[in-house]
Amino acid sequence: MEESYYRYHLFFCTNRRSDGNSCGKDFPAMEYRDYAKQCVKELGDTIDGNVRVNMAGCLNRCGEGPVLVIYPEGVWYHYNVREDIDEIISEHLCNGRVVERLEI
Repeated sequence: MEESYYRYHLFFCTNRRSDGNSCGKDFPAMEYRDYAKQCVKELGDTIDGNVRVNMAGCLNRCGEGPVLVIYPEGVWYHYNVREDIDEIISEHLCNGRVVERLEI
């Protein structure tokens, strides 16, 4: 099997539902996605391999609060503050360890 181009690919749910149901628009998901993207850029070669930070439409985990998923592992996280994003980047991306307290 061929190795993925990206070592890590992060998807932040930034969905905007028009029906009033809870979704990514209820949280500052774009702000946190932009923050994560900037952090990854600043870390550069500190992270082994290519990393891509993207927004996603509905990931169908609305009840979990703001969420992101990291592939290729398929690890799902919820977050509430910038420090949560910092911890995910530091532990998961830089050190290869799942942040269990944020995992869903």
